[in-house]
Amino acid sequence: MPMAYEEFIEFIVSGTTAASVAAYHPSAAARERVLDLIRRQKTEGLGEEETAELNQCLQLEHLIRMAKARARQRLAGA
Repeated sequence: MPMAYEEFIEFIVSGTTAASVAAYHPSAAARERVLDLIRRQKTEGLGEEETAELNQCLQLEHLIRMAKARARQRLAGA
């Protein structure tokens, strides 16, 4: 399981609020891993496992963006 997934699962399990979801950011190490995968995908290509890892991370990023948007709506009273 990608590091970003592990971090997000721990974040959820530790208990969340709308404010903590809106403020959530993956660790620098997780961000660097995704950036490295993207860079290598463009320059040298990725193997099957790394392609799957990158795809999972991109799906997680989408989920986090949607959760943050919903959290901001709640905080704004919408």
